Formats: sequence, C-alpha cells, structure tokens
Amino acid sequence: MPDPNPAVPLRTPLCDLLGCDVPILLAGMGGVSRWELAAAVANAGGYGMLGMVRESPALITEEVTALKAATARPFAVNVIPAATEYRLLDAQIGCCLDLGVPAFTFFWDVMPEVVERVKREGCLVLHQVGTVEAARQAEGAGSDVIIAQGVGAGGHVHGRQPVFELTEQILGAVSAPVVASGGLATGADLARALSMGAAGIQCGTAFLATEESFAHSYHKARVVEAIGTETVLTDVFVINWPKGAAVRVIANSVIEGLNGNVLGHDPDALPREAIAWDDDQPRLRFSTDSPLRTTTGDLEAMALYAGTGAGAIDGIVPAAQRIAQIVAGACDALARMKSDDREGVA
Repeated sequence: MPDPNPAVPLRTPLCDLLGCDVPILLAGMGGVSRWELAAAVANAGGYGMLGMVRESPALITEEVTALKAATARPFAVNVIPAATEYRLLDAQIGCCLDLGVPAFTFFWDVMPEVVERVKREGCLVLHQVGTVEAARQAEGAGSDVIIAQGVGAGGHVHGRQPVFELTEQILGAVSAPVVASGGLATGADLARALSMGAAGIQCGTAFLATEESFAHSYHKARVVEAIGTETVLTDVFVINWPKGAAVRVIANSVIEGLNGNVLGHDPDALPREAIAWDDDQPRLRFSTDSPLRTTTGDLEAMALYAGTGAGAIDGIVPAAQRIAQIVAGACDALARMKSDDREGVA
C-alpha cells in the first residue's frame, strides 16, 4: 500500500511508467474521451486516453494534434483491433505512429501481432481484459499494463466477474502492473485497489459525467440521476459489433420493451431504423452509438452507457475536481486502514 505523500498523493510505480501523478486512468470511451477530456485528466495528474474506436485517421489527427496543444503530459490512444476492419485498423495505427503517439490501449480479444507492431516502435501498451487467460495472453504479447475489467463496467463489457475478484486473480497470474476497472468511481475504490496490490484504477462513468466529456448533456444528466442497480447488462445494443458483445447501460425504453430478455440478440436480426443523427450520419436503434454533444434525435432510446459506480456520481463537475475528490477520498480511506491496522496490532 503506498504512503500518501502530501506533495504528490498516491504516486505509485505505475505513475512513473505512464508519466502521471496519481494512478487514476481515464477510460478510452469511444466518442466520449476526446481531446478536451483527455487533456483535463492529464493536466490534473491522471492519465488521459483518447477514445478513437473505429474513427478515421483524419479525426485521429485532429484529436491528437489538439490534445498535444492542450497538454505536455503523456497519453494513450484507445482502439479495438478485434472489432475494427483490418484496413482501417492498419491506417489508425499508422496514423498514430506518424503522430508520435506514445502509448496505445487495446481491448477485447488479444491480437499479438498488433501489440508487437506498436512495441517495435517504442510505444507502451495497456491492454484491457476480462479473463485471467486473456491477461496472460496480453502480457505474453508484450503488454506493459493489464487492465482488469469487471462486470460492473459501463459500455462494452468483456469481464463477467466482480472487479476485485478478477483483479485478485489476475494479480496472481501476471507480473505486469494490474489496473482495476469496472464500476469504480470513488476514493474508497482506489484505496481498496491499491491495498490489494493493484497499481491503480481506470474510470469511465466518473469522467463521462464531467464538463469536458464529449457526451451529450442528456447522457450526463441520466448518469447523475441513476443508481448502480438501474444499470443493465445487455446485448441488444449490438449493431456494429459481433453477436454476443454485451454492454452495460442505464435502463431506458428499449430495455423496458425487452420484457426481461436482455441477452441473446443477433445483430443481423435487428431492424435498421435511424432514430438520431450526428450531422448527416444516422444513428440506429439498437446500435452501439451513445449520444454525443453533436447528436440530435431520440436520445432516450440510444445506448446510455454507465457502470455500477453511477450511484456515486452526484453532479457534473470539471474532471480536475473529480480527480481531486477521488484522491482525497483514497487518502482518507488509506489513513483509516493504517489506523485500524495499528489498533489491531496494539
């Protein structure tokens, strides 16, 4: 367990590896984690990630350029090799390498050749996984950091175990630093992760509900209103992804219309009906698209991603304030743990 340092609270070896001050990582949420949020997290001492899943090289160039102008801190770009058409993935990675991106975050199935490609160029690799076996595969491929995703995560969910149960198992299976992720939003969550030997935590929902996130204000408001038990694991929002790719969302009219049949949906059998738009791009009912700042239409029926930690989010604040809250809460929790340990020894 780290000793909180008044000058740099909670600094751990992971911080030295990534170039951040506190072991709090921004999840690379597609559409939501744009340059403004990534820069705000990085400048506040956390680790920023750009969510560039299936985005064009042109947008990646715009986002990386803007991020570099807004912060001198290191960052990562998140892409998903297993869910991206090969030619686009090749172009995405080539673009990132040309731009001097220092690190990548990968997710879903491990593709060793992709990890090896960016490692050859000197990049760090963080790999989010949902099983112990995938953690071993990611480390074997050369990943520098393993992110253990528990079933409480918002958005696409690979893991099916509680986050701390999975984290403990992965800690026993790999030697790389392990970051806990999935339903974590508070200082108590960070303290618990550090006390069990994890290197830090990754947060998505906690940062979605910030001023700098690119999520639509409607989505942010629904997160603030929600409690953790109102989130649902479902594969009905699956258009654009393979069959069986489950997500965690806030319950809405689409979920209510399923009458409890939240899993087992085939994307090929779902109707293609445009219910919202980003400029001239239609957003389909049952697609994986979530409402962004630019989205208009039936936002309530879209995928409103949120993890089980949504219940701890009670307002929309700057990302720096969210980090400060988590750090303060973690320092307090760790201090209480140490006090309890001393009293126990006495």
